Parts: sequence; C-alpha cells; structure tokens
Amino acid sequence: MERQTFRKESEVNAAPAEVFAWHEEPGAVERLTPPWEKVQMVKRGESLQVGTQVIFRVFTGPISQLWVAEHVAYDPPRLFADQQRQGPFAYWLHRHRFEPTERGTTLMIDDVEYELPLGWLGELVGGAFTRAKLQKMFDYRHQVVLQHFEKATPGKATQS
Repeated sequence: MERQTFRKESEVNAAPAEVFAWHEEPGAVERLTPPWEKVQMVKRGESLQVGTQVIFRVFTGPISQLWVAEHVAYDPPRLFADQQRQGPFAYWLHRHRFEPTERGTTLMIDDVEYELPLGWLGELVGGAFTRAKLQKMFDYRHQVVLQHFEKATPGKATQS
C-alpha cells in the first residue's frame, strides 16, 4: 500500500523563530488539540528535541488506544518532526516546517505521511474519513496559530 500524504500551509504574520518558539511553549500541544477531539494527555514531552516522547490516549467512539509520538528531527527555527511509535496508524510521520518569506512572515507547513492499518482494506474503509478528519484538525490548528499572531493570510491545504 502506498503511503498517503497530507499538507497544510498557512502564512503567519511573524518570523520563523517566533512561530517555532510558540510551538515550544508549555501547553502548545493542548492549545492545538481541537476541542471536539477526545484526547487525554498521558505524558507531556518536555521539549521538541529528538528522542522526546509524547503519549496520548485517543478515543474513537468507545474505543481508546495509546498514541506514542517521538520527536525524530529538531532544527530550530526551521523544522521539527514527530513519528508515531505506537498508535492508530500503520505509519505516521509529521514534519512541522517554518519557512521565511520575502515579506518577513513565515510559511508554516504541516507535512504528514501516513498509512492506515490493514493496507488497501483500511484505505477503502477509512481513507475518506481520515482525510476529512486531518483537514478539519489541521484547519483548526492553523487557525489557532494564525489568531495568536493576528493579521495573517489564510492557508491552503493539499493532499494526495
């Protein structure tokens, strides 16, 4: 089964160092979690640096499972990335990128590479649902950041 990709981009009215630093603040992951998602923080990471793990309990209806994410790349103020070590996906790699623009703003990019469990069957049964959920979740996350820095340009999303 070929891995799927999802991308969300937004132009944030701040320099990359500021946007990156915002993501490093305590409580950032909680602020970025949509209120409609049933998620419990089990272990909060102390930083975004390589090797740091964050553990959530995620719920899909009455079923819950642990999602263990480990930070696998850290290059401030340009990039940090986390990879699922345990959780609902067969594969998950999320790159958070912060690119400077000529206007002094930041192009904030979330690139997600993922694979659903059960191969083609998982894609057939859950592919459209997963893409819609990712779109809604990252729309929310980007809106939180945009509102924090105000007067930013709305983003666009692409997926394949």
